[in-house]
Amino acid sequence: MTDFPATAEHGPPNEEELLPLSGLQHVVFCPRQCALIHVEGVFAENRFTLEGHHLHERVDEAGTHSEAGCRVARSLPLVSRRLGVFGIADVVEFHGECPFPVEYKRGRRRQRLADQIQLCAQAMALEEMFHCEIPAGALFYDASKRRLDVRFDETLRATTTQAAADYHALVRAQRTPPPVNDDRCEDCSLRDDCLPSVAAKPANVTRYIRSLYGETP
Repeated sequence: MTDFPATAEHGPPNEEELLPLSGLQHVVFCPRQCALIHVEGVFAENRFTLEGHHLHERVDEAGTHSEAGCRVARSLPLVSRRLGVFGIADVVEFHGECPFPVEYKRGRRRQRLADQIQLCAQAMALEEMFHCEIPAGALFYDASKRRLDVRFDETLRATTTQAAADYHALVRAQRTPPPVNDDRCEDCSLRDDCLPSVAAKPANVTRYIRSLYGETP
């Protein structure tokens, strides 16, 4: 197994350095969004985040029961020392002794790297906890009512490990990167806090600040 990528310089993460696993999805989607949430403590709701919360409220009833011949654990706490993250798994199915993580997502089934990295991180945490190898898991998209099977191959594992290193480096630096200002910004709940079209260019920032004080550009 690969060691946590930042160990050579910073050593293994201790309890205080563990970060929310959800931030892996944020850092892959947009490093600035990740910093706004996990460095500056900024968060805002929009239709998409509210739909996501509602979906997880329906799913996340903690406990274990049997379904279709397998044990099912809901809202299972996770921690990965290798990645330096902690979180909650929506659903973990146990087919025999092998855990099979299932993450619930809003919208239609689609190939999205950020979702797959979040799921892979859950699997890597479960491997540490249960001392086993987990070859695959699934993403369930509520609009499609269908699963997308995800194989945890070496490429996805390496990408997940790198995302964790980037996430920790961003939080350690305590600096917010510049905005991407592209199509990702359209549906982002933090758009009004990020101001991508303004912050993308220094001249725009100057005009924006002057407008707040009623100054003529």
